[in-house]
Amino acid sequence: MQGAKAVTGPMLRIFGLGQTTDDRIPTLTSYVPSLPLPGLQVGVDNLRHDVHLSPKFVEQARLHITRLLIRYGDLEGALTAAASETTRNQFIQSKDAKSQNEPSDLKSLLTELHLAVLNRAKAAENPVLDLLGRAAIIKFLRVELNSQFAQLLERCRGAIKGYEGFRHQKAHEYRERVAALQVGKKTILRKMGEELFRTLRDCEKDTLARTRRSFFGTGGDEPYRLFLNPLMFTEDGNDARLNAEQFVMLGNFETDADRFANVRKLACEFLAAILPSGQNDFDGWFNVPENAQLLVGAGQPDDSTPEGRAHKLRLANWLSLLEREKVIEHVVASYEVVPLLAEYSPQINAAQLKNALTSREERARVEKLIAEHGKLTPASLHAAIDRVAGYRGAERAKIASRFLRDFFRYHRARRQLEVLNGALESIQLVANEKKQQLSAMNGTLYEFLLPKEQSSGGEKVLRHVIIKADVRDSSRLTRSLLERDMNPASYFSLNFYDPVNKLLAKYGASKVFLEGDAIILALFEREGEPGMAVGRAAVLAREIVEIVRGYNQLLERSGLPSLELGIGISYQDSAPMYLMDGEQRIMISDALNESDRLSSCSKRLRKTVEASSTPFHVYAFETPSEAEMKDSPEDFILKYNVNGIRMSEAAFGKLQQEISLEACQFNMPGLKSADQYRLWSGLVSIGNDIFRKIVVRASRMPLVDARNFTLQQWTDHSYYEVCTDPAFYAELEAKTTAGK
Repeated sequence: MQGAKAVTGPMLRIFGLGQTTDDRIPTLTSYVPSLPLPGLQVGVDNLRHDVHLSPKFVEQARLHITRLLIRYGDLEGALTAAASETTRNQFIQSKDAKSQNEPSDLKSLLTELHLAVLNRAKAAENPVLDLLGRAAIIKFLRVELNSQFAQLLERCRGAIKGYEGFRHQKAHEYRERVAALQVGKKTILRKMGEELFRTLRDCEKDTLARTRRSFFGTGGDEPYRLFLNPLMFTEDGNDARLNAEQFVMLGNFETDADRFANVRKLACEFLAAILPSGQNDFDGWFNVPENAQLLVGAGQPDDSTPEGRAHKLRLANWLSLLEREKVIEHVVASYEVVPLLAEYSPQINAAQLKNALTSREERARVEKLIAEHGKLTPASLHAAIDRVAGYRGAERAKIASRFLRDFFRYHRARRQLEVLNGALESIQLVANEKKQQLSAMNGTLYEFLLPKEQSSGGEKVLRHVIIKADVRDSSRLTRSLLERDMNPASYFSLNFYDPVNKLLAKYGASKVFLEGDAIILALFEREGEPGMAVGRAAVLAREIVEIVRGYNQLLERSGLPSLELGIGISYQDSAPMYLMDGEQRIMISDALNESDRLSSCSKRLRKTVEASSTPFHVYAFETPSEAEMKDSPEDFILKYNVNGIRMSEAAFGKLQQEISLEACQFNMPGLKSADQYRLWSGLVSIGNDIFRKIVVRASRMPLVDARNFTLQQWTDHSYYEVCTDPAFYAELEAKTTAGK
């Protein structure tokens, strides 16, 4: 929301009564929808942005839309039988059209393309590309709804010609069905649009919102509200049936008292009477449905409170306005007509059905139409007419309150549709190959392709991350097992190496080296990829710790010694190098050495740190003077890493670029003052709609006396830990659940 401000009025006029009373209205919030696309190149026409969508997506989406047309147009199995073999293939078998898997298939395809768009935006560190891709997909779907309808209609006419001359009865029957298809075009397109909207909404809810927030945080969520607008697939937002079910059905004719322009005028008059002169941000206030609640309440004001009395006063004046302009009867009918739509529509137009509840002339016409349709009866219509006539006093006030909120909701949706339409006008979907080449040569073509369609140039490695997982006290552990006549090799294999190996494919990691007590893994960032290697490495390292923790519980029950790990994560902003040992490649990378240092643990610190109660598992202490540190700093750092994950400073910096890290606080036993450390949390996408939270701690490194570990001072150097204590993640989950 933007433009929130307090609006006060010293006097409130009582419409029609000439009275005044002191009143102070609540803070009203203003919202102006926008879909900015700054910094993007215009295409070859110097007016619009050139966009090329995935050919596979385009093909499959067109087939799906054709299936929907056949289903909602009631053409299944009819014209396909008359068509030629080529046309029959185009029609799609009716069995396919009824398939329950179609929505999920389109959903998977839409999700995959949207994720590819998000990854492209993340790789470019430009969230505007995601907005452009989302808008382009919606424009394509809107264009194809009408285009495929026209093509199907033409194919139907061609199929009918095949019957003329020798099967007159069939030709006549199919001609009637095609005529019905034309007459029902608006209804068919509305149903298809509603299904596409639900699919897009599910994609956003299930996957896209979390991925986007993981990449870019929550600060840029506002424009995405335009992509969750139920009016998105309507031409002008005036679909009576859709409005009745989603908002409120208003009149569409110039003579209708409840047409949009007239109701908006009344709402402006209502607010103008409350506000002091100069306060006229009506459009912004109408776009916030919560303002209606603040103004008139829920329709049943409580006289015992000042706020309730103010609600009652303002509601009475809003109702007075609606009655003065003879709008309230139409409002009541708008709500009472909704249950009738399932029974009488589409045989009877929704707007006509609504008007029949208030107009005798229209009622007679509707009753005549009902009589002509043998399967319809007027009983439900007559019951609704009686209910509309029976609304009095408090019931009318409650309806007036509901109407104000629903009108604000509809007003916002219309304004969002206008903004979206403007953005779509600035996009040119380039399907012509020559235009694509011309735009690409000029560097103005935005391509959004599925991963399998993207060029193989992505094989080039740009950056890499190394994970080293080292077993603590492996020599002691090996001796302990041998003394008990057990096999250390199988012990390490079953409880450490094998479980870790099963995780590699999930995270896109590869094994670099295997030592007797350690495993070294690598994650690569390739050209054209979104660049999430550090985040994925952090989640992988955390899962390794969790798996080993789980195996330890089983080992302890069996009386076997448990495993303790120390994990280091190092990032290098370049590709690794290799030397060849025969046919075997051996990696050369500074990150290998750094990960070894990060995973290490000073034996001198084990007893000292383990005696303390703390949820952290990584510590680092400086011991020398600043002069000594300049020569060889690592030689003068004491490290503790037991079942912990330490990452390098470069890795932490890269993680801040990859995902949105939010500062957080925890209420946990063992957490001392946070003066010398900070905690961040973030959400990492690891593919297949899977997201994992991570908590990262950055702590200042203390300078201590090496003899007794007494604190000398806090230095300006920092170290970083990916927290592994389950309590952090349990509290995060509780906060998330409480916030829903």
